[in-house]
Order: sequence, then structure tokens, then C-alpha cells
Amino acid sequence: MAGSYDLGSESDDNFQYERQHIEPTYDAFICPLSKQIMKDPVTLENGQTFAREAIEKWFNECKENGRKLVCPLTLRELKTTDMNPSIALRNTIEEWNARNEAVQLDFTRKSLTPSSSETDVLQALRFIQQLATKNVSNKHIIRNAELIPMIVDMLKNTSRKVRFRALETLRIVVEDDNDNKEIMAEGDKVRTIVKFLNHEQSKEREEAVSLLYELSKSESLCEKIGSVNGAILILVGMTSSNSENLLIVEKADKILENLEKNENNVRQMAENGRLQPLLTLLLGGSPEIKLSMASYLGELALSNDVKVFVARTVGSSLIDLIKTNDMQAREAALKALNQVSSCESSAKVLVDDGILSPLVQDLFAGPNRLPMRLKEVSATILANIVNSNSDFVSIPVGPDHETLVSEGIIHNLLQLISNTGPSIECKLLQVLVGLTNSPATAIAVAAAIKSLGATGSLVQFIEAPQKDLRMASIKLLQNLSTHMGQELADCLCGPSGQLSSLFKVIAEDIASTEEQAAAIAIVADVHEMDARLTRQMIDDGYFGIVVSRIKMIRQGETRRSRFVTPYLEGLARVLSRITFVLTDDPKFISFCRDHDLAGIFTELLQANGVDNVQMVSALALENLSQESKKLTILPEVPSPGFCGLVFPCLSNQPVMTGVCRVHGGTCTQRDTFCLIEGQALARLVALLDHTNDKVVEASLAALSTLLDDTVNIEEGVSVLCEIEGIKPILDVLLEKQTETLKRRAVWMVERLLRTEDIAYEVSGDPKVTTALVDAFRHGDYRTRQIAERALKHVDKIPNFSGIFPKMG
Repeated sequence: MAGSYDLGSESDDNFQYERQHIEPTYDAFICPLSKQIMKDPVTLENGQTFAREAIEKWFNECKENGRKLVCPLTLRELKTTDMNPSIALRNTIEEWNARNEAVQLDFTRKSLTPSSSETDVLQALRFIQQLATKNVSNKHIIRNAELIPMIVDMLKNTSRKVRFRALETLRIVVEDDNDNKEIMAEGDKVRTIVKFLNHEQSKEREEAVSLLYELSKSESLCEKIGSVNGAILILVGMTSSNSENLLIVEKADKILENLEKNENNVRQMAENGRLQPLLTLLLGGSPEIKLSMASYLGELALSNDVKVFVARTVGSSLIDLIKTNDMQAREAALKALNQVSSCESSAKVLVDDGILSPLVQDLFAGPNRLPMRLKEVSATILANIVNSNSDFVSIPVGPDHETLVSEGIIHNLLQLISNTGPSIECKLLQVLVGLTNSPATAIAVAAAIKSLGATGSLVQFIEAPQKDLRMASIKLLQNLSTHMGQELADCLCGPSGQLSSLFKVIAEDIASTEEQAAAIAIVADVHEMDARLTRQMIDDGYFGIVVSRIKMIRQGETRRSRFVTPYLEGLARVLSRITFVLTDDPKFISFCRDHDLAGIFTELLQANGVDNVQMVSALALENLSQESKKLTILPEVPSPGFCGLVFPCLSNQPVMTGVCRVHGGTCTQRDTFCLIEGQALARLVALLDHTNDKVVEASLAALSTLLDDTVNIEEGVSVLCEIEGIKPILDVLLEKQTETLKRRAVWMVERLLRTEDIAYEVSGDPKVTTALVDAFRHGDYRTRQIAERALKHVDKIPNFSGIFPKMG
């Protein structure tokens, strides 16, 4: 069948080939025993001639079987096994062979052409194989006959059989013959063979791998193979393939082992994921080789898994190099460590290997010890390292057992930041960012910054024109904001105007970025009761920016990103600031009205999945609702007239319409922040079933403003009944376990139970009464008082007067 690899008829083909193209065989050339042409003819005492190998075998069989020693041809007994070489006959046979081989070689050359038939080409290749295997010295005949390039040309034949036989023939021809291998190095012969590594026919691929393995035993060919574009990548792929047969995988691996003799090949292997040869040279090579391998390692793009492997294998060696006085070696090692350290797991390995101390020493040493360009690399490595979640509080980095968060080290870092260029400033700020990512170390860093009075210097970087530098400073300030909010507020509100620079970032009209989220968080973390910052934000129009950004996000007008959630949280927290200081300045109330903050926070209650936004919005609505009683417009009651004054019983009480039931005046969501108007109440009640206790607590606090002593409590209860809010409030009492929630729930339930119908319903619910009894027994003093009053409402405690003073 066409294209088949069935070579079963090869011996017959070859027989025809030999019979057609050699001189006639003389009977004297044939051994009577083996029936083959003799290579080493010998003559016995009786004059009979045999091939030496065949007659020796005959004599051994006679001896082993205990037979008499006889001539195999005459069967007459022999007195001796002596054999005399037939030199003349051997020379004649050799001359005959030489003439025939010359004829066959000539015909072979004529057969190895594109125009020859498949049969002729296959016969010619088989002859070359037999010639090469018959005698090692024949390989030089094949070389001198210039057959090797012709065999290589057969690799381009359209017949699969021919291509396979050509690969096989080349392997046999080059085995143990360096001169023939050198011929294979000429031109694009190796490249042609490499093409077969990607061939769809596994037989051809397997033979090509075997041939390349033979060639790779030559050092000069190792360089040639490696120089073929894609060869090493394909071989590396074969060694890691699950679909290749085992023989191909093993041979490919052996080829790569041979190719490791060449440095360029080792680099290519590393680039294509086979790093071990490079690491082996880095560990055990000469100083020059170590330098070369470390330099190249610093240029590679490594996956995180590989970075961990490299750190474990050569991390200690690279760290030893940065301790030397050889500046070239230190530079190469630092660049390699920069690559390897940019993964949390590998950075942790390097920390365990002791990288921190030499890094810190290099950073703080003078320029003679390490030039500034390498200090920048050291700072980059340190910035990578501090993100490894190692215990930096306990790892010594200095002679006096100082750690990275010791005040002296932080002071040195801050001084270095003040005296270097933007690139290294950015890296050093990133070091501080990494250290402040952990609450445990952030406190120590904040204390050191305060003691040095460096807050203002750090805040100034918000105005840096370099985006990376600005980003690093904003992230650092965000991490520090919860520990030094007052200091940050002082700087932001100062004359230098960094607050405006911060809001330039916050207001950038792009997708919500990490930088924007960090910038808004800085403002959000300043204490909400700091009216000075809130007033400046009002005066400079920054609250308007916050409102517009919230609306854009809620309406989907900004591109979404993974930072949109923290960005929205920060915006909501900053906007809620104004609700904590409403009584400090009429401008605050005006802003809330003009921008309908009650409506915005009501809308944000539906920010599902963003718990902090819902919590902040509920707290803001609580603050706004507490102002409703003050802001509601009370109706004017008309004068009763003379008769009404003299005879009150004759006066009709005026009917008041359009009055808020809870606040007693004219209310709107926009102007008086009344919760009854709009959708706020229903959404707050819905949040009482939230899984986050802080959201429930904030929602309960907002609802409690309807039951406060300053409003009509009875109407507040009625409103809650109408929106089916009673049961959710009781459920909070029954289900939520935090002390704050329990205290708030007990307070609200006591207010609800002042209504007789509700008290009657609750008195029949043992769960509620049990919860109240539990609060009465285990709550603090205030909660016990409230719980006792609630239990009186349901007749679980006798209503003796005077036990506790009357409470509002």
C-alpha cells in the first residue's frame, strides 16, 4: 500500500540488487559449510578450504558432542585441527569484493536521485547500510564516495518509506564515525533533520531523534543543533510530553544532556523551561561561568513555580555572590534575585536563606560600596521580599538585632527616600507599603514616622509627576491612615494643598483604579468628626465630586474594574462624613438638601454584595434622620377666637393635613431627611436579615430614630407595623448574638411593646420572652433596666413602682 512502512520484501529486493549488479560468484569463493562468500578462508590438512568461522564452529560441535574429529566435506578423520590461511584466495575474494562494491557504489550513486524509482532508492540505501555495518572501515568509502549529501537529499523525497530509510541509513553511517558526523555539520543538513521532530509520522520522528542523538555526541554538532531555530524548544517539549512514546522521550532527554556542553544551548534550554542545566552551572561552574549564568537568569521571564524552584536551588549561592567584592558578580546576582523574589513563596525562601541582612547593608552603605543603580535593584528586591508575609518583627537585619520595623531602620529608609531620585524613592516607598500591609508591622512603622515627623514629607509625594511614585505614596498613606489619621488630616488641610492633589486622582475620569481606591480610602480614614476637613471639602467642592462619582458608578457610566468595590466603599464613607457634623455649619445641611443625600444613601442600601457601602449608608441615614425633628416645618395653628378662648368647649380643634405622623410637621426625604418618605424604611427592614451583623446593626440604628423620645413613638410603631417591620426586629433579638445588636434590639423591642396589641401578641411567644429574660439576667446595667421594662409590658415581671427610676 502506498505510504506504508512495510519493508518485508527488503531482503528479496536486495538479493535482486546484488544479482543484477555484481560479477558472477565463483564456486571457490563459497564456504562448503556456511554457503556464504568467505572472508577469511583457511585450508585443513586434507586440503579442503572453509571459512575460518564456520570450520571452528564445526570443530567445537564435534568436541562438545564427543564425536570424532572429521572433515565436514569428506567425513574422513582428521589428525589435527590446524588451519592454514589461504592468503591468495582471500586476496582474490577481496579484490572481487572491491570490484563489485565499486560497481554497486556507482549504481548506488545513480539510484540516489529524485528521478529514480522508489524501489531503486530503497535498494541503494539498504546497500549502503549493509556496507557500513559489514566493516567499520567501509564508512570512509561511503564518505569518499560523497554519498552522505545524496542520502540527506533523500529526506526530501515524497515517499515515506524512502524518508524513513534515509534517516535510518544516516544514523548507521555516522555511528562511531566523527568524520562522517562532521560532514553532517555542513550546510543545512541538521536543520533538515530537525524538521522531522515535528513530523506527524511517529516512525520518522523516532528515527530522526535517534539520528540527532548520534550527532549530539559530537561537541561541534552540539553547537550546530542548538543553532537551528526551534530545535531545543521542540526537544524540551518532547521530554515533557505525555503523548510521545517512551523511546522518543528518553532519546530527546539524552540529546539535551549532550547539548548542555554548550553555554548558548544551556541558555536556550533555560529560556524554554529547562532550567536545571543553567542552575547546575551556576552552582558548580567556574567564576566566569557562574557570572554568565547568573546574568542570564536575571533576564529570564519565570513563572511563579519556577521562581520557587530557582530560589530553593540556587538562592543561597546568589545571596553569597552579593556579599562578595566583585561588582560584576554582585550586579548579576542582584538582577537574578530581583527576578526570583517577585513571587511571595520564592521571596519567603530567600528570607529563610538570609537575604535581608546583606540587602539592608547594601542600601544603607555609601556609594563606594554599591552604586545607586544597584541600590535601586536592592530596593526593588526588598520591596518584593516584604510582601512575603514573613515575621519581619523577629528577623534581625543589623548588628544590634535591629529588624526591618525597628525605628532606626525606618529612619534610615526615610532619610534615603529624601536623598535619592524618583526611581529608588518609588522602590523604597514600596518597601514601606509592604511593611504596612500587615497590621502588626504597620503600627511600628507609623510610630517611627511620627517620631521623625516625616508625615509631611510622605504626603508631598502625592503631587509627584511620576505615576508609580505617586501610586506608592498613596498606598503607603492608605495603610498608615488608620494609625495616624490626625497627622494626615493636619497635612491634607495645610496650606500646601495636598488634598487637592488627592482629589485630582479620585476624580480622574477613567475606570476605577487601585490608585483611586487607595486615595479615597485615605480621606475616608480621617476621623469622621473632624469638621475642619469636612468644611474644607465643602468649600473646595470635593463633596460634589464624590456625589458625581457615586452616581456614575451606580448608573454604570464608568468602566468596571476589580477596584470598583473598594472605590465605591471609600466614596460612600467620605460622603457620609458630612452627616456626622450636620450641626456644626448650616452649609452642611444645605449641601445634603441640594444633593439629596438621603435619596443617595437610600439608593446605596441596595448595593448588594458590598456590605460596607450598605452599612455606611444605613449609618448616614441614621444621622440624617436624627435631624428630621429639627428640620420639619411645624404647621401654624389658627387662633381659636374670643369665644374659643372664653368657652374652650365651644371651639372646634383644627384638622391638620399633610403632617408627618412621626415628626409632627411637613417632611420630605430631600429637605428634612425623613425616613418615612421614599424607600428607605422598606430597604432598612430588608437589611435586618443580612448575614453581616454590622449591616444589621446600622440598619437597626437607623430604624430606631422612629422610636426616639423626640418623635411620636406610637406613630413610629404604627409605621413599622405597616411596613411589616415588627417581626424582623423581633428576629434580630432572637437570632443575633453580638452584644451591641442585643442591646439595640432590646431597646427597640421595649419601645414596640408599649403598644398593647404588640405586647399582647408577644406575651404568647415564649422565644421573645426568653430572649428578654436572658437580656435581663446577663446584660449590662442599662440593658437590664430596659429588658425589665419590656418584661413588665408582657406581664412577666410585676409592675412595682420605685424599683428603678423612670426612664425615657
